[in-house]
Amino acid sequence: MKKFRIKKGDTVYVNAGNDKGKTGKVLEVITSKDRAIVEGVNMVSKHTKPSPKHPQGGIVKQEAGIHVSNLQLIDPSKGGPTRVGYKFEGDRKIRYAKKSGEEIK
Repeated sequence: MKKFRIKKGDTVYVNAGNDKGKTGKVLEVITSKDRAIVEGVNMVSKHTKPSPKHPQGGIVKQEAGIHVSNLQLIDPSKGGPTRVGYKFEGDRKIRYAKKSGEEIK
């Protein structure tokens, strides 16, 4: 299984592509495709048939995956994009922001 520095629930910054400069919360990480689905980023139009969820059918806007190399974690204290590092405290492996050195929850 692949390991990423970005996890579900993180707030990320998009640093490349059509949505460059936007931020959003990670809804899902797709490890098999090296992609993440970010709230409000990379919106696509999907044509749907009528179903119990969408009785009218039609065109639905939804988020599509974006490659994890185009995402950076937002620093919890400074607010800007930062790289992620790992360190061990006792027997725990924790993520920390390289810009501020603060632990990422």
